[in-house]
Amino acid sequence: MLRGIQKVSSTWVGKAIMATVMGVLVISFAIWGIGDIFRGFGRNAVAKVGGTEISIEQFRQYYTDRLQQIGRQMGRAVTPDQARALGLDRQILGQMVAETTLDEETRTLRLGLSDAEIARRIMDDPNFKAPNGQFDRARFEALIRNAGYTETRFVDEQRRVLLRRQIAQSVSGDLRTPSAMLQAINQFQNERRDIDYLALGAAQAGDVPQPSPEQLSAYFDERKVLFRAPEYRKLTLVTLSPAELAKPNEVSDADAKAYYEQNRSSFGKPEKRELRQIVFPNEADAAAAREKIEKGATFDDIAKERELKASDTDLGMVEKTGIIDPAVANAAFALKPGEVSQPVKGRFGTVLLTVGKIEPGEQKSYEDVAAEIKQQLAESRARSTISELRDKIEDERAGGATLAEAAKKLGLKSIDIAAIDRSGRGPDGKPVEGLPNVANVVNTAFGTDVGADTEALQLPNGGFLYYDVTGVTPAHDRPLDEVREQVATRWRDDEIAKRLQAKSDELLGKLKAGTPIAELATESGVTVQNAKDLQRGRPTPNVSAKLLDAAFTTAKGSAGTAEGDDATQRFVFRVVEVTQPTFDATAPQTQALTSTLQNAYSDDVIGEYVTGLEKSLGVSINQEALNQVIGGAAEQ
Repeated sequence: MLRGIQKVSSTWVGKAIMATVMGVLVISFAIWGIGDIFRGFGRNAVAKVGGTEISIEQFRQYYTDRLQQIGRQMGRAVTPDQARALGLDRQILGQMVAETTLDEETRTLRLGLSDAEIARRIMDDPNFKAPNGQFDRARFEALIRNAGYTETRFVDEQRRVLLRRQIAQSVSGDLRTPSAMLQAINQFQNERRDIDYLALGAAQAGDVPQPSPEQLSAYFDERKVLFRAPEYRKLTLVTLSPAELAKPNEVSDADAKAYYEQNRSSFGKPEKRELRQIVFPNEADAAAAREKIEKGATFDDIAKERELKASDTDLGMVEKTGIIDPAVANAAFALKPGEVSQPVKGRFGTVLLTVGKIEPGEQKSYEDVAAEIKQQLAESRARSTISELRDKIEDERAGGATLAEAAKKLGLKSIDIAAIDRSGRGPDGKPVEGLPNVANVVNTAFGTDVGADTEALQLPNGGFLYYDVTGVTPAHDRPLDEVREQVATRWRDDEIAKRLQAKSDELLGKLKAGTPIAELATESGVTVQNAKDLQRGRPTPNVSAKLLDAAFTTAKGSAGTAEGDDATQRFVFRVVEVTQPTFDATAPQTQALTSTLQNAYSDDVIGEYVTGLEKSLGVSINQEALNQVIGGAAEQ
């Protein structure tokens, strides 16, 4: 529709028509909308904090900026419907109210910052510095422009942020983390335990007979929901990506060979040399040192004479391109192992060089990388056509064509998925093959309807994924005959679980009564296993998460039972050792934990402080005005 409006308004006749249409719209807004929103609070403001109103336009800009930031982080646009479903509208409004509350307090306290101080803070921001460490104005302008800010608006925002930070730091700046809290967390995280345990499996459950038809039917009737068929959706997918659109067979050998010659170094492993150097203040000193070497002195003798450490002379294993000074690079890569160079006049002084170990380079031939080069060139060429193809698909769909029809007309490959559930699996219970690597494609498809006008999803490697929901099979109950094998398997697993529960309880009783665990192991046909140095939250291949949790809630010398990773496994265990960790307040881990807790405490205190200010100032929300920005029905 927008493209149509643009085409129509490109002529003088079209401009006249559009001017008339827009004039009617302006008049209608004046009568039905605009006039109303200028009649006091509740009309032109989304919220009021104390004496400050948050206008509809202020919130609209703030809301749009935040959604765009979230969209950039997620790699796709966030629609108003999605924002409401996630509760982002309330979170963003709450954030803006909190910031406005702090702005009110800065005015009450008459806090301020000079323009010079704001400028200094911005110029000191590492995000705006060039590789040389200096403030880069071009980088600054590009970054704030990409974030949707003008320079004036950004400076004003930074002033408010810094003033809010002054209040926050004065409220929470001197908070200290209690030592008792650090010690408790240290003990929880680093306490270690040893256990002896018996692993019981299907063999210890005995022979479980097949269920009778009556048992199976009764079991199924009580658990029908477990065997219910999920909702399935039929999808058509079209991928616009460089890899999908690339046609390496159309890349000529001449183009591929030219690319190979231009980028030869990238198709191999460069030679590396273990390089050492001594830098001299002048050529005379370097020549004198080289003369001593010719008379029998070694490179190390010269370094020692000049009171240089090994770290002062060692440049490590380097490539020729990794040496900044061309003269030094050429001299270093002309030496033989162990040879000392003649004095080399470089950019930073005159040097003597010596080479130790040499790692030879490798160069792949054109034939070895021809297929790779053609694929790269083909993808590069395809990348330039993605925008054009996207517009064509949009035009075809706007004209009433289905995604499959649009793909066929444009010569694009489409994928038909006959049935897929919310977990990405087909009716056979296996993951659907050929599904593009887009994390949210299934969830998005289940959030739309058949025939809906869907938006393309961005692909992580560049490009877009189009999808159409072409059919829906609702969730439904399955008859027993359709899932008889699954029901029988689950019945048997439940029977094994019941028997193992009874068996483990019996063994636990004997263990508590004093029977040695080795004797119980022999009786049950298993061996005693031992696990040492167990830590909370760190299960091992032999110790399941449930067994680990049970072991850390059982006292030393006491016994217990725990489930395995599935119903057909159970454990009986005894805690044989508990090792308490030492506490070192100066350890890096403790310092990191202290910082994390201080930040958490600060957030809590500042949150309570802001809540108190909001109650004192008074906060009002205009839901009707809010809905003008976020959409959706009015909610109180």
